[in-house]
Amino acid sequence: MMNVIWRIGPCTVAQVREQLQPARVLAYTSVSTIIRILEQKGFVTSEREGRGHVYAAAVSKENYQARSLKHLLNHVFESAPSLLVRHLLDSRALTDGEIAEIKALLRKRER
Repeated sequence: MMNVIWRIGPCTVAQVREQLQPARVLAYTSVSTIIRILEQKGFVTSEREGRGHVYAAAVSKENYQARSLKHLLNHVFESAPSLLVRHLLDSRALTDGEIAEIKALLRKRER
């Protein structure tokens, strides 16, 4: 849902739901609940407009990704980056280009 909000900018629950379809068929109330949780966590802001609200991203995509990855690393992968990377590598086949990019990032990090 955050990707939709970043892509289309300030929007309503109905607009987010519309953007998710047909790939994800979610009830209006489900989308509304998730967006309200994102607002409570400080990821989105809202402004009242008529009978509803318009939601906007409160954080950049990069900031959100960094915070989400840190949470995932700490709470799912026991603060072990190698375990996270191992699962990432085992989760799907990587293209030669992706492998080359990962190797380049590691070489750069070693310097």
